[in-house]
Amino acid sequence: MRVTKHHGLGNDFLVLLDPASDDDVPPELARWACDRRRGVGADGFVVGSVPTGFFPDGPPHLRMLLRNADGGRAEMSGNGIRCLAQAEARRMGVDRVELRILTDAGMRVCEVREGPDPRTAMVSVDMGRARALPDPGEGWQAEAGVPVRRAALVDLGNPHAVLLVDDPSQVDLAVVGPAVERRFPAGINVEVVAPTAGGGLRLRVWERGAGITEACGTGACAAAWAAHGWGLTGVDVTVHMPGGEAAVMVGDHVTLVGPATYVADIDLDPEGARAACR
Repeated sequence: MRVTKHHGLGNDFLVLLDPASDDDVPPELARWACDRRRGVGADGFVVGSVPTGFFPDGPPHLRMLLRNADGGRAEMSGNGIRCLAQAEARRMGVDRVELRILTDAGMRVCEVREGPDPRTAMVSVDMGRARALPDPGEGWQAEAGVPVRRAALVDLGNPHAVLLVDDPSQVDLAVVGPAVERRFPAGINVEVVAPTAGGGLRLRVWERGAGITEACGTGACAAAWAAHGWGLTGVDVTVHMPGGEAAVMVGDHVTLVGPATYVADIDLDPEGARAACR
């Protein structure tokens, strides 16, 4: 089984392009392949296939199926979809292409352009509309362990809890992330953010199904949308994460722009894959 490995600002994914199949991968396979000690290692496993059926607005180029490192299905990943778009552009042998990708959160349009080096592409993604999620109350913000100035629950196709704090580096995400996530039956991604002097945001993230990651594309969009609503930023927001910077444009639809970097082609051992799925 040939996969490619990519990362978006350190948030890494294994990508399987399988145009002959619209099947998901078993959760056991995703867990094994993403394991950083017993497998290849990644935050998630992405399958890109060619969907079949009738699409009134025109067929997508790819369907994206995503499993987190724990094997659970995720609706959407801003970094993962950029990595998938880069993998498809590399397969096509082009540097510039527009791709319509069907995700579990709906259709997303990606524009792939040349990056700063041959292994990196810059990818713009129309992330759709951001929406507020209902707040369950019960003081879930207190799990942060530090004063929370504002909080928002945001739907970017997947759920996010955005916490505005004085200093994200002072939040123990390994404790706070799972504590907040447990307050939500379906789980949630947790972002701790603070504004920067230039109108941007600093962000650290706990991702549902993956833990602490170096960057989160949907999290950057959720945080920028919330911070703009709080009057802390303009519509163009640079989000600074441990893995690097992404640009977010807040509007009727939210747009995410950031790099996707090709790492390697990898042949997954068929015996190991079969053993993982027993």
